[in-house]
Amino acid sequence: MNETRAQRAQAENEVLDRLRADFPGHAIWRSTRYDDQPGDWVATLRDPAAGVDPTLIRSTPSELRAALINEYERALTRDTGPR
Repeated sequence: MNETRAQRAQAENEVLDRLRADFPGHAIWRSTRYDDQPGDWVATLRDPAAGVDPTLIRSTPSELRAALINEYERALTRDTGPR
């Protein structure tokens, strides 16, 4: 069965919604390639408690999820300076 463009977009929107719900400290979206096709998956840090790197770019949503988890762990363990 061939997946239509609308079905694919719906599935990707659901993945985006889940990523956004799971990682509210980041603005998450799908970039657009030069040919107007969906591109990379992107997350920009909004809350410093949620990560370290300002922007993450990955090829797949699962790669982005793994990077976001890593960012959260890095944020938890980073040195916050003198106390």
